[in-house]
Amino acid sequence: MKRYDVIVIGGGHAGCEAALASARMGCATGLITLDRDKVALMPCNPAIGGVGKGHIVREIDALGGEMAKCIDRTGIQFRVLNASKGPAVQGYRAQADKKLYKNDMRRVLENQSGLDIFTEEAEELIFENDEISGLRTIQGTEFKARSVVITTGTFLNGLVHIGFKNFPAGRADEKPSTKLSQSFLSAGFQLGRLKTGTPPRLLSDTIDFSRCQVQPGDKEPKPFSFSTPSIDRDQVPCYLTATTEKTAEVITRNIHRS
Repeated sequence: MKRYDVIVIGGGHAGCEAALASARMGCATGLITLDRDKVALMPCNPAIGGVGKGHIVREIDALGGEMAKCIDRTGIQFRVLNASKGPAVQGYRAQADKKLYKNDMRRVLENQSGLDIFTEEAEELIFENDEISGLRTIQGTEFKARSVVITTGTFLNGLVHIGFKNFPAGRADEKPSTKLSQSFLSAGFQLGRLKTGTPPRLLSDTIDFSRCQVQPGDKEPKPFSFSTPSIDRDQVPCYLTATTEKTAEVITRNIHRS
């Protein structure tokens, strides 16, 4: 049996911040993740921020978080959206080198005192007198904790749809966490589903960039973190394109199959 003040289930953006915040406040903290090598991995959208989300990242930074610092160290393009408007509607956004980002965040996690990382799968929540007291993993480990933070993201009984097929998965080629969902139901919780759509990935050597509009980063990129003096590395351009009327026709004819 392992004892902690706080156990965090899931090593995505929220899980990393929760685990670091807990450990930095002096709590003995355990982070449980299915794959230690994929903490903070961004398979869907390798970017941080945007309108609304950029505000949240900077607020987390003001509270001592890590995301803003991490993207400042690993970003490849920085832009302030709605820069011509007032600060209330401006949004910081950075494109990330997703491998550098996850490796950098993992380094921070592994060097954080008071934080242990376990490559296991949470199976069952443990309750005592209707209060959470810990959890068990499929590997047979029992954790006791005063608090359990759930940040499982798409892995909680995840389902992937590709074309007309669907199959259980947390994301492509990775299994979901199904038994933990059953534990929630047994404890009286109600479960629902949220949907996210992942755009296709294109090989860069198959794209005619001459037909696209170049979108460079800001000439004087602004960092996300209040503690980062400046962004001094070269930036990578983005490219804009648009669909055609033919694309709209295809979608209209097949929308009933969605």
